[in-house]
Amino acid sequence: MAYPDKILAKDEEVVAHLHPHWITLVGPVFWFIVVCGAAGAAIAFLPSGGAHTPLLIAILVVALILVCWLTVAALIRWRASHYIFIALQRINDVAFSQSLWDRIVRAGTLTIESAGEHGQEHLVDVPNSERQQQLLNRLIEEDADRRAREAYEHHPMYGQPPYPPLGQPPQP
Repeated sequence: MAYPDKILAKDEEVVAHLHPHWITLVGPVFWFIVVCGAAGAAIAFLPSGGAHTPLLIAILVVALILVCWLTVAALIRWRASHYIFIALQRINDVAFSQSLWDRIVRAGTLTIESAGEHGQEHLVDVPNSERQQQLLNRLIEEDADRRAREAYEHHPMYGQPPYPPLGQPPQP
């Protein structure tokens, strides 16, 4: 699901649309396999007789609840998570860190330091974190250059030579 463009301001654009790295889904997939295996084993060893149907229903209900809690909820959280950067002028520094495992799966943690209430923000399991850090630094520089250019163009002395010719008084 793409980030909805209709909620962006006119001068904003989506440069990179990221979810947390797929590695965050390894745990939920593991639990899905464990729950299905345990439910299958429990169903296979069910005693026959009058208690068979209620026990079968109980096993299936418990398995369904566990799958929803341990797997489906994590998948929905992963799918609904978006990394969005706004107010680039407030970002002071962007760094990334990787463990050995992060390097293997090409993920990492971005640490964004900004002026304001929150100080540092840690984004965990960012795919291609080194590339995202470089992209974010480049966007911050481009934003600063654009703002400086706009401030210069709107200055009252824009288009005039910075200093009057020698022997002439400055023009108001």
